[in-house]
Amino acid sequence: MAYSIDFIRRAVAYRQEGHTFSQLREAFDIPSATYYDWEVKLNNGYFDKIIKRGRRRKIDKEALKQAAAEKPDAFLKEYAEQFNCTPTAVYYALEKLDITLKKDFHLFRKIRRETGGVCRKAKKSPRKQPHLC
Repeated sequence: MAYSIDFIRRAVAYRQEGHTFSQLREAFDIPSATYYDWEVKLNNGYFDKIIKRGRRRKIDKEALKQAAAEKPDAFLKEYAEQFNCTPTAVYYALEKLDITLKKDFHLFRKIRRETGGVCRKAKKSPRKQPHLC
């Protein structure tokens, strides 16, 4: 069970005021071993060192927002080079920020008309057929 630092300080102060361990157990419902552990940690400054912070991320959210606003047509690969990470990491970071990249459907239609429905060339294998849009 996790206790708040304020609760721990009150329990230690209660015992140091001269109350017995049975009174401590009734008031705070903690065993004497827990009290001794807390007392040592308070004297060593253990609870003063606890700092809650979020997980460090490689991609700064604000910088990514700014980069997406400045150049919304950039590829994920370009963002990845800018932030020194993988395109997949950029994709998920943009997804968390609720930013979707533009999809130019007119360009896909133009490519389909010009190439007869083939979006990309087939690999060198004779069995592979070109990918149809």
